[in-house]
Amino acid sequence: MQINLKGKVALVTGASRGLGRAIALALGEAGADVAVTDLLIEDDHLDQETLGHYGALAGHFSGTDAVKTRATATEIRAMGSRSCALKMDVGNREEIVRVVAAIEQELGPVDILVNNAAIMDNFGKMAEQNPQRWERDLQINMTGPFNCCQAVWPGLMQKQWGRIITISSVAALMGAWMQPSYGATKAGLLGLTKSLAIEGGQHGITVNAVAPGFIATESVQLHDSQMLERVRKRTPLRRLGKPDEVAPVVVFLASEAASFITGATIPVTGGIDLLTF
Repeated sequence: MQINLKGKVALVTGASRGLGRAIALALGEAGADVAVTDLLIEDDHLDQETLGHYGALAGHFSGTDAVKTRATATEIRAMGSRSCALKMDVGNREEIVRVVAAIEQELGPVDILVNNAAIMDNFGKMAEQNPQRWERDLQINMTGPFNCCQAVWPGLMQKQWGRIITISSVAALMGAWMQPSYGATKAGLLGLTKSLAIEGGQHGITVNAVAPGFIATESVQLHDSQMLERVRKRTPLRRLGKPDEVAPVVVFLASEAASFITGATIPVTGGIDLLTF
């Protein structure tokens, strides 16, 4: 299926690497103008206090070659679409508002929002859970997408057209072992998706979610190799997914081909959610 998103402006959060980067590139390849946003930007070294707040993954990748926020925008421009790279902390409501305004100035009003940014480093059994980390995960994984949706909503209402695609997780469907905040926030996004789909439908705005399984991103590949091997054996397709196998689903949901789909959750899991043994 050939999808043409020419003339549409997309905002992708958490797009410096992994799923976000693959989604931004796929939207650009389909003709959309793309705002590539992330907490991490090349040559922008976060201070230790900020890194401490955002956890191990931010600290691991900050200042490394894995961060490709500006590089992703450059690749999209090479495809013939417009693109800009902007630093954005989805945990900061005021910064979201400022970045959305900057995107409108540079590319135009946002038509397509992809809520991808999330944090998933809070591991531990219930008795070990830290209340401050629980609040942090709610702020980033749940309130962040809510704030992004609210920031672009007036523009979508004015156009009477819009697409919001939120990246949830198979953890929303199955639960997450020793990650109660991640499982809870990713499940909460499904409720937010359905609720906004009800309101947005009469205004031409569709709101959907994608629930990836274990995808071989830079972050997932940091997991223990034995754990990843157990995941492969439990997955009917017997492998991890690829970011390029999730991105086309997002592009489809952003297109006119998906104009009668709203409030849906699309699993891209290799079938791991089908088996309980």
